[in-house]
Amino acid sequence: MLRTQGVLTRAAVEIRAAGPYDEEPIGSFLAGLSPRTRHLRFLTAVDADMAGRLLAADDRRDVLLAVVGEDVVGHAMGLTTGEEVEIAVVVADAWQGRGIGSRLVRRLLRRASVNGARTVNMDVLADNHRVLAMIRRLWPEAVARTSRGAVEISAPAEPALGGGVAPGGDGERSVIIDL
Repeated sequence: MLRTQGVLTRAAVEIRAAGPYDEEPIGSFLAGLSPRTRHLRFLTAVDADMAGRLLAADDRRDVLLAVVGEDVVGHAMGLTTGEEVEIAVVVADAWQGRGIGSRLVRRLLRRASVNGARTVNMDVLADNHRVLAMIRRLWPEAVARTSRGAVEISAPAEPALGGGVAPGGDGERSVIIDL
């Protein structure tokens, strides 16, 4: 994280595909998450093998990172099955509320749409108010079902794509300026 006398400074946040070389930065990212953020995303303890599992990508699984320099500040993954993609996102505590999660979601959905995904599914803890607010912004028509403290969300992927945005290829990269 870039800091000047303890205050976050302007930084370029790059969204890119993850690779096996990212295991150490992902490990540092996970270690830096607060217990609450880890619980909201993973629902369980984070073990030593988690970094490798978070980087596992193949023809159905996609993994994106938000990075500032060498530091990972966000992680998103999607599993595409037919016309559905299930997604999960986590952003470092100090970087939450800056639009990084929304941008990771949009990029992930653009890439999943190339593989035929038309519906996005998510499981969110009912007390994850920040993510539920993001979902309401991106998918006002989403169907939500509550079950045992979790909210199961299903929505068309297209509204979150920003309407008319052409899907990008696997080599797609972008830089976002956040304050």
